[in-house]
Amino acid sequence: MRAAGVTQLWLKRLADNDNSKNQVYLGPDLTALNVLPTGPLTSEPDKPDILKSALQFSWLTDTGVLITAPGAQLILYPQYPEVRFSGFLRGAQGGPNDVMTVRQSGRVLFFGITAAGAIIGYAAARDSDLAREIAALNLQLDTGVFSRLTIEVGTDEKQMLIDELRRITALGWIDSKRLNKHGEVLACPSPNCGGYTLEAELGIRPNGYADPDFHGWEIKQHKVPKLSRPASGGAITLMTPEPTGGVYVEDGINEFMRLYGYADRAIEDRRNFGGIHKSTQICLKTGLQLTLDGYNATTLKITDFTRGVSLIDATGRAAATWHYKDLLSHWTCKHAKAAYIPSINRKTPGNQYQFGNLVRLAEGTEFRLFLNAVASGAVYYDPGIKIENVSSAKPEIKKRSQFRIKSASIPLLYTAVTEVNVAA
Repeated sequence: MRAAGVTQLWLKRLADNDNSKNQVYLGPDLTALNVLPTGPLTSEPDKPDILKSALQFSWLTDTGVLITAPGAQLILYPQYPEVRFSGFLRGAQGGPNDVMTVRQSGRVLFFGITAAGAIIGYAAARDSDLAREIAALNLQLDTGVFSRLTIEVGTDEKQMLIDELRRITALGWIDSKRLNKHGEVLACPSPNCGGYTLEAELGIRPNGYADPDFHGWEIKQHKVPKLSRPASGGAITLMTPEPTGGVYVEDGINEFMRLYGYADRAIEDRRNFGGIHKSTQICLKTGLQLTLDGYNATTLKITDFTRGVSLIDATGRAAATWHYKDLLSHWTCKHAKAAYIPSINRKTPGNQYQFGNLVRLAEGTEFRLFLNAVASGAVYYDPGIKIENVSSAKPEIKKRSQFRIKSASIPLLYTAVTEVNVAA
């Protein structure tokens, strides 16, 4: 697995009916998406509530050869919910048919995750030395139905993050900076450069991908009044997905801004769209309210996956919609593990940041926790969209859709949030 580029190694102990005919059961929830990198979630018109995601999956043979499994996919049944693994033998010439076509407990299925997001599988028969060795380890479940193995000494991602944060906090005040896409260090003179400065220290280049920032960890810097109080401070941006439906998509952003935007008070020929939009109240600036159509906040289940989180106007029309399948893919990929690092800022002798040694490490998120936080008003939509030179032939559009949460409410999104003193 190491030779194949694997950096994370997971396993599932297979039950009798975990096979190619019945599919492999990956849990009574959607936490499998926190472990296995997926592609876009799709559905068929006649089965909109069943989602599928193709996987970049290969089988590892005993001789170290990789065999591509082009049919491998995850099937999500959000209405239950549950996730199953299927198609893993289809088109895989030389795959482990002898192990994965039988009804037999005691088998072990390994999932190796590479840095590029590929999945490398290996199936161990019940009577194999490897299966017996795994049984003797008595591994506990780590995430959902998965146990985790350390792939190599020195690749504990959490410890690597803690070590780096220890180094950064020991630096004290750091000049404001950012990395460009080439990895070059540039000055960052704007007033909100704390995140860029931290990412520059961690070697994180800016990108538009919804992947975690640092060895599987999403990095979230946030301002606080005092570094000794890491849970204090204002709002934290969770994600910035563009709408996938509603007027915003169907009629275009110009029509959206004409209907729901408002003239800037100070700058001529400019329209803005901003304000805090919650599910618990109408935003006075725009007249819109956040809703969760097709979601039962009591049972924490999505009842209609063709719907989504929407901004609804007074007539009931959807001004903008974020479909559940798109939010689900974005959220589980990027937020399975997140580190929240407090910072303070000073302007003299220059724009500088200092990062606190008390950080919060959050693990075990589920999409239903995010949706429930939206339903309660803890997570809200706080956009910063504008069109300048509206009356001209080429108006300038700036898009900024963002879902945010107060720092103190972060524990609502995870099953475990631990405060760690990285300097200890």
